[in-house]
Amino acid sequence: MKRLVVAALAALAFAVPAVAQNYPARPIRLVVPFPPGGGTDIVSRIVATELAKQTGWTVVVENKAGAGGMIGLADAAHAQKEGYDIVMGQVDNVVVAAAIQKSAAIVPVRDLTPVIQVASSPFLFMAATDGKYKTLREWVAAAKAEPGKITYGTAGYGTFTHLAVELLQIQGGFKATQVPYKGASPAITDLLGGHIPMAALSIASGMPHIQGGKVRGLAVTSAQRSPTLPDVPTVAESGFPGFEANGWLGIFVPNGVPPAVIARLNAEIGKVMQNPEVKKQLLASGVEARTSTPEEFAAFVKSETAKWGKVIADAGIKAE
Repeated sequence: MKRLVVAALAALAFAVPAVAQNYPARPIRLVVPFPPGGGTDIVSRIVATELAKQTGWTVVVENKAGAGGMIGLADAAHAQKEGYDIVMGQVDNVVVAAAIQKSAAIVPVRDLTPVIQVASSPFLFMAATDGKYKTLREWVAAAKAEPGKITYGTAGYGTFTHLAVELLQIQGGFKATQVPYKGASPAITDLLGGHIPMAALSIASGMPHIQGGKVRGLAVTSAQRSPTLPDVPTVAESGFPGFEANGWLGIFVPNGVPPAVIARLNAEIGKVMQNPEVKKQLLASGVEARTSTPEEFAAFVKSETAKWGKVIADAGIKAE
């Protein structure tokens, strides 16, 4: 009996590398948990297209939107554990929606295995060029002088930019009032119309209006200035040392996928993210390419879950 167990273990040890060598033997499905045309979808399709071109693999993008991105994550988490079902997760669903929703289908940090971070996307605090505030310091000073009376717009309650401003308020010791919109477009419209003095949105949302001279970038939320907007200071430079609130995207797989397959996916997708043309395409949307080991990405997701979970609890943000 002992010999049989040893033989079985030896066979398994040889089988795992063989799985990676033969992988993939059929098309890979990349689940995008948001609708076509959005930021996550655009990044996913760039990655899928370049991965297929680079490796000769067949990579099929499938949009499974709903529940703030949780439906797509759950679909991937419950898929077969062979590495043929991967999902593009990001901070809004892996961290924020999972923390806010009362009956989330899964707990991403527990039910999915991180493979690689592929992108980082700072957000932009912006004001109309002809508006009252020329710097983030001025807007914060006004909010401190009149607690709760100074407003700001976001693309929706419970979005990551909402959390970013909540973190700013916690660190800065002031209180402003959010005006949540149903998307970035109506928030920009009201910003230009003078109905709100500041908006916290994606760089991609503000870029066309900055280029048109109608919007002024007050600060970006990354630790360093964005290559897309090198003249716009960071929040940290604007009087909040250590402040950082980046959106991010990364590939996850169901728990139980063989480590050798995860390593293969990590290596090939890592090459994609180092491609100069891919970096250029992403920067055009205010997104910066990233790479990581599976272990680095897992540690990062864990730290982000703890960080923003605390902000959500401290700010009293709950599901609507």
